[in-house]
Amino acid sequence: MSRIIRLVEEAQGSRPPVQRIADRAVSYFIPVVLAIAILCFIFWYFISGETLLFALTTLITILVVACPCALGLATPTAVTVGIGRGAELGVLIKNGEALEISEKLTTIVFDKTGTLTQGKPDVTDIISIGIDDKELLRMAASVEANSQHPLAEAVVLKAEEMGIEIEQSKDFDTFQGKGVVAKVEGKEVLVGNRALVSERNISYSEDFEKEILRLEDEGKTAILIAIDGEICGTIAIADKLKEWTKDAIKEFKKMKYDVIMITGDNARTADRVAEQIGIENVFSEVLPQDKAGVVKELQESGKVVAFVGDGINDAPALAQADVGIAIGSGTDVAIESGEIVLMKDDLMDCVCAVQLSKKVMLRIKQNIFWAFAYNMALIPVAAGVLYPFFGITFRPELAGLAMAMSSVTVVALSLMLKKYVPPAKKRIETR
Repeated sequence: MSRIIRLVEEAQGSRPPVQRIADRAVSYFIPVVLAIAILCFIFWYFISGETLLFALTTLITILVVACPCALGLATPTAVTVGIGRGAELGVLIKNGEALEISEKLTTIVFDKTGTLTQGKPDVTDIISIGIDDKELLRMAASVEANSQHPLAEAVVLKAEEMGIEIEQSKDFDTFQGKGVVAKVEGKEVLVGNRALVSERNISYSEDFEKEILRLEDEGKTAILIAIDGEICGTIAIADKLKEWTKDAIKEFKKMKYDVIMITGDNARTADRVAEQIGIENVFSEVLPQDKAGVVKELQESGKVVAFVGDGINDAPALAQADVGIAIGSGTDVAIESGEIVLMKDDLMDCVCAVQLSKKVMLRIKQNIFWAFAYNMALIPVAAGVLYPFFGITFRPELAGLAMAMSSVTVVALSLMLKKYVPPAKKRIETR
């Protein structure tokens, strides 16, 4: 809790790049206003022959009404209220820059396992060749017990549910994104994908290949098991989609974003899962270390990319993306790497985060507009343009009131963000 509070406080004190626009405007605005005030004093006193009191009153009124307080308040008030509102909605925005970039996004890239899916896969099929199903599962689980991969955990859990005793393994070795190998009871057991099997020059029959393709067509991940260099079967594993995954993807597509899924699964399985969700663009068979490279390629093609992930191997991609969105239920390193953290394991909050960012940036622009609008409208009046025609002058005390009202307007507009409910949140609440 203290960590969340610290992050929110730091974010509320941060300055998004849009603040530079206001700072730059003020750096030009102040000399211009001073010049206008001095020129008006010279005009009314030396050229028009008005009294010294009238000329000084005009000069002071211009300086008072043009005080750029509202410009200074425009960005920080909106950022402070917007980030606080995000925290209330379960969206932790770590800095103001993430708000501004989120408004410019063109592409949302999702990791599959643990992000689009629940990350709790289950064993659905066991197909063995020349060996008992339980024996196949026992050998596979004895190797996978050394791994922390979600698929490995599913195999071990299935063995435990079936009351199978898991043996100790030796010489465990992992091949990132491909599988694992270890010795069980003196036999070398390989558990992995086609790539690892191919690297070891292990062949299998066409009928077995058809079984694998059938499982993949059903959207399942088929892991192959080989003992002492011979294929002994396959275990199929499926990972259920999260409750709001389809709705979140639909919302992003409505908002005209390119939605991409990235996964280490083979192309057939990845395509079936993407088809269920409604994603057309898929990067499959991507090794964990290559995810950041995919994000970089998208950026080099001119896209502004947000990456949504939850695992340790997602951290480089989260850091590489223009905006990294980490699932709060994920690993600490992923959370640290993301600029936006979803406190709940709900992808609709990802949509809410983007919608809130767009709203905060719109409010900042409105604040800057009104801050300038007050000045642009009242400086000519303060300078006395109405005096020759209507005899109307603008008193310093009225100028002070107008200046205060401009600040009040900006603060009031920012405070309205406290009541903002993203459209995606409203849809959740109405269901």
